[in-house]
Amino acid sequence: MATTISRLAEVDPKAEIADDVFIGPFCLVGPDVKIGPNCRLDSHVALVGHTTIGSGNRFFPNCVIGAEPQDYSYSGAPTSVDIGDNNVFREGVTVHRGAEKEDGVTRIGNQNLLMANSHVAHNCHLHDQVVLVNGVLLGGHVHVHDYAIISGNAVVHHFATLGTLAFVSGGCRVPNDVPPYMLAAGSDDPRILAVNLVGMQRRGIAPSTIASVRQAHKLIFREHKKLDEVRDLFVNDLGGSLPIELVRLLDFLERQKDGKQGRQGEARRFKPVEAESNTTHKIRRAA
Repeated sequence: MATTISRLAEVDPKAEIADDVFIGPFCLVGPDVKIGPNCRLDSHVALVGHTTIGSGNRFFPNCVIGAEPQDYSYSGAPTSVDIGDNNVFREGVTVHRGAEKEDGVTRIGNQNLLMANSHVAHNCHLHDQVVLVNGVLLGGHVHVHDYAIISGNAVVHHFATLGTLAFVSGGCRVPNDVPPYMLAAGSDDPRILAVNLVGMQRRGIAPSTIASVRQAHKLIFREHKKLDEVRDLFVNDLGGSLPIELVRLLDFLERQKDGKQGRQGEARRFKPVEAESNTTHKIRRAA
């Protein structure tokens, strides 16, 4: 199908726009923007900088994607934003391009929902099927793994990591990592309160595995057992074959110890990383 561009939109002739794209009135598309097929920009959407967008993405009014990072160290380098397929960006969402750190890229995977006025700062990485509810603020370098949900007006500290199926309650301050399958709550003294039971059930995780994750939560966050002790306990009880969800949780907590201030991402703060492919939506990741 043919691409439709409103006569009231400003689209740079150097921008690369695929077939079946709708660009509504008062939109701005810069020269270094690449838009995949079947995307829709409703109105008043700004796509700027070196921004690459996959297929089937929807941008509601007043989104700004690819603007300069809010980072004093940024000096104009051609850093970028890489967006996968079938994401929804609701009204007023902002996604900033990478700062001149790590590999210089802000990444959005596939099938994510960013609700109104949520903000994704420089060098963040949202994996797949993540939900940011209205007003969520992600500091720089935050990584959010598959199926995580961050409820309204939560604020996530830079370099924090949220694991697979992590859940953050509304209005929560998140100064530390949130491990996979865990639920964090509290604004003044946020804590890992429980297992994200509903989320695990919705993803079809076996009841026996959910029981193991709940036991791990009790041992680690209530009884404060050491990780090696917890791992050995499960190896002995389960005959050496641990479910992937339990392995993912324990490995996440091991990596957290390598960071600082409860954030595993702090370990890469001054450490160069190898650049990833500019096709986030084709990369499979371990959470």
